[in-house]
Amino acid sequence: MTSETKIPNRRLDRTDIAILRQLQDNARITNAELARAVNLSSTPCFNRVRALEKLGLFRQHVTLLDAGALGLRINVFIQVRLEQQVEDALCVFEKEIADRPEVMECYLMTGDADYLLRVVVPDMQSLEHFIVQWLTKIPGVSNIRSSFALKQVRYKTALPLPIAGLTLSESSDVPQEWA
Repeated sequence: MTSETKIPNRRLDRTDIAILRQLQDNARITNAELARAVNLSSTPCFNRVRALEKLGLFRQHVTLLDAGALGLRINVFIQVRLEQQVEDALCVFEKEIADRPEVMECYLMTGDADYLLRVVVPDMQSLEHFIVQWLTKIPGVSNIRSSFALKQVRYKTALPLPIAGLTLSESSDVPQEWA
């Protein structure tokens, strides 16, 4: 779900939250297993999942692969500073980054760096190639700083959800459940 997604006012109850938790944990769970896990029968469970989908709460279904098992052993965070943080320079950089498969995440930042990238590569030679042959050649890049992850202490994809429920609203106000 992007920040531009419009969500109609709707209250998610404990069962909706339980469904979302189960699906974040295992997107391949069968409807029968999901229904059992949230104490519903199959048809009402199926209907709730479809209603949650229609609200735009599911961005996509994915399979998370093991980077190490695939030989992608270098996990590096790269801070990029641009010459100018103007709209044209930001657009150029973001367009270039969007096509790079080794860039796992990219954030426009406040503070010293304009962007923070998380890059995954198999070895130092691949990282050097990415930085020297590609990243430094993006117009407007003025500074690059890298930090290597020595160990992944925590990694998760599941978003935190309130236990009691949540009121979705079109307004930009923070829901009471998070206040």
